[in-house]
Amino acid sequence: QVQLVESGGGLLQAGGSLRLSCAASGRTFSTDTMGWFRQAPGKERELVARITWNLGTWYTESVKGRFTISRDNAKKTVYLQMNSLKPEDTAVYYCAANVGGNGYSAWGQGTQVTVSS
Repeated sequence: QVQLVESGGGLLQAGGSLRLSCAASGRTFSTDTMGWFRQAPGKERELVARITWNLGTWYTESVKGRFTISRDNAKKTVYLQMNSLKPEDTAVYYCAANVGGNGYSAWGQGTQVTVSS
């Protein structure tokens, strides 16, 4: 079983930057695809970015060119660097692990990101 803890959220103005971190503990981490999701009030949770064990990445269209997902397997940590933030990026951000390719079954508690205009 893997446990995930996010950190790095906060309140900032549009145009600013934040780096979210997600620390994993428990079972092995290096072979899991890791994802960052977000959920804004009144909206469904959406996948923002994901990174595979061999560093393949994918981004949802609205964050391409602004967000960067990365991972440090030695530290069992995945990051989400968010630049040029917009008010529409305001949401609770969650990291999740796709354990064994069977879907995102492990979730962190979430961290709030609020971007003011």
